[in-house]
Amino acid sequence: MRRDRAADAADGHPVLRLRERSGQRDVEACVGVLASVHKADGYPVDWPPVPGEWLEGSGGLGAWVAELDGRVVGHVGLSRPGAGDEAPDLWGGDAGRGGAGVVSRLFVAPDARGHGIGALLMGRVVREARARGLHPVLDVVSSDTAAAALYERLGWRLLGIVEQEWDPGRRITLHCYAAPAASG
Repeated sequence: MRRDRAADAADGHPVLRLRERSGQRDVEACVGVLASVHKADGYPVDWPPVPGEWLEGSGGLGAWVAELDGRVVGHVGLSRPGAGDEAPDLWGGDAGRGGAGVVSRLFVAPDARGHGIGALLMGRVVREARARGLHPVLDVVSSDTAAAALYERLGWRLLGIVEQEWDPGRRITLHCYAAPAASG
């Protein structure tokens, strides 16, 4: 993002800002965005019974939102590995789970795409994970090809493809990724 865009919207360019998610108002705004993403893209695959709780997740280390002209339009979270997270095991086995930070709940409003918001949110969460001494990893359902394409454009490495049984007789294929090694 160019600094002059953030400083002055008078030139007609949208103002984009990333910040920590804060309070119930942000959660409610994110749930609204998530509903539009679910309708357009089918993410999340299953609409959660209590979307705000799903969004906040468990083992959360932090969450960030993107605002475009003052409106929440995107979200990403970082958490410790939990049940069902496959990428931490593929990245480093049992010993690696403790050194992994799981990127999750990434979404951008359909009407706000094309501004690089997804990449900016990914950059923010990767910096946070690394600041905590964690290596960023994530799982994505195989049907979410746009997300997988973003991760690959950003240099994330496919660790493997696994299947999980989400319900009896319902198998879901996940692609597991790890962030590129930190440059330093």
